[in-house]
Amino acid sequence: MNTLIIISVLPIALLYFGLYKATKLILPVTIVGLLVALGLAIAQWNNVAQPVYHGMMMFDNFSIAFSGITIIATILILMLSGGYFEKISRNVAEYYAIILFSLAGIIVMVSFYNLVMLFIGIEIMSVSLYILAGIKKSDFASNEAALKYFLMGAFSTGFLLFGITLLYGSTGSFSLETIRDWVISHQHIDPMFYTGIALIIVGLCFKVGAAPFHFWTPDVYEGSPTLITAFMSTVVKTAGFAAFLRLFSACFAPLSDFWVPVLLIITIVTLFIGNITALYQQSFKRMLAFSSISHAGYLLFAIVALGSGSANSVFVYATAYSIASIIAFGSLILVQQQSGSDNFESFNGLAKNNPFLALVLTIAMLSLAGIPLTAGFIGKFFMFSGALAKYQIWLVIIAVINAIISIFYYFRVIIAMYFRSADRAELVVPAYYKIVFAISALVTIIIGIYPDFIARFI
Repeated sequence: MNTLIIISVLPIALLYFGLYKATKLILPVTIVGLLVALGLAIAQWNNVAQPVYHGMMMFDNFSIAFSGITIIATILILMLSGGYFEKISRNVAEYYAIILFSLAGIIVMVSFYNLVMLFIGIEIMSVSLYILAGIKKSDFASNEAALKYFLMGAFSTGFLLFGITLLYGSTGSFSLETIRDWVISHQHIDPMFYTGIALIIVGLCFKVGAAPFHFWTPDVYEGSPTLITAFMSTVVKTAGFAAFLRLFSACFAPLSDFWVPVLLIITIVTLFIGNITALYQQSFKRMLAFSSISHAGYLLFAIVALGSGSANSVFVYATAYSIASIIAFGSLILVQQQSGSDNFESFNGLAKNNPFLALVLTIAMLSLAGIPLTAGFIGKFFMFSGALAKYQIWLVIIAVINAIISIFYYFRVIIAMYFRSADRAELVVPAYYKIVFAISALVTIIIGIYPDFIARFI
């Protein structure tokens, strides 16, 4: 709980820093505050997990683990923000504050024990993201991204809220514990309850960018500032799947015969739409947007194969995906600032121009593709193992086919960096970028070589 308090109070303090023009202190104070929040979260590890605030929230190892990875990913992303927001506006305190408000909503999402808190967490996160997507007020693409995200987000929230209402109408409670007991004690489930589950699936699939509720993803990712896109693609997606898994494992596991076939279809459609569409993209940023859709499909494996290892599978995969994506989006920021373009051609000859940047970006692409000795391979191995234990091999074959497809578009940037030549000025990587890239690449390799480093974390 102390973690949530610090992350909620910190942005208010940052606004005062901005008011009194102490802009140089904003980023250091933000990083220190997040590190303190992370330390307080870790200090609660293995404590006796009990619902708090009249059963509204639960700070157990599950919530601590996902709170930790979202805070760490936010720290790494904000370390890339030096000078980034200053190019958009002189009033940078607001941007850091809104990101932290969004993170506060995310902490609520991964710690909820009541459907009301799930809704509140999603709304705090979403409203902040609507603003962040459109922070480039003079950029038409950013304005379009914010409008599309807001309209589609409000529409999907209606489905989610209607589903929660139907569950309350059936069970008389918003509490996960009460809903679970109601499901176990009733042999004949009210059709209204099943309708509520279906509507919640629609709402949550939108939040995680799963097909066919993914239409907002490429345009919003492309139009938003790249640093904000990195935040949405990593921290927000991780929180969405943590909330998805917490709800379905706590309440709906006995009714898996109803909702698993629905999610299986969504999973397969998401994999094929994400991967096949990514093949045709000429923009590296838009390719990452469509590939994030395919990764949502892989993460859904842990929910359709719901079991004791699902939480750990999502944690490992989300960690691997997040650190690789941070390298990818950070590299895109540097290349785009130099060339003014986000096309694959902008990476031509980068290996000769800046071997370090080319190396870490290669590690990130290999991890996202699921190549052995990277964290991405371990994440996919966990997902496929869980699916294979519960379903026939055909589902894993479909996943492997899609993983092979992804190799083609992830390797496009590697080929451009190492095998295409271009006359380009020297690309200078700032020291703070090097630190983030080095840490992320090192963790990617360590998890790939020694998976026990993270494999039994939850």
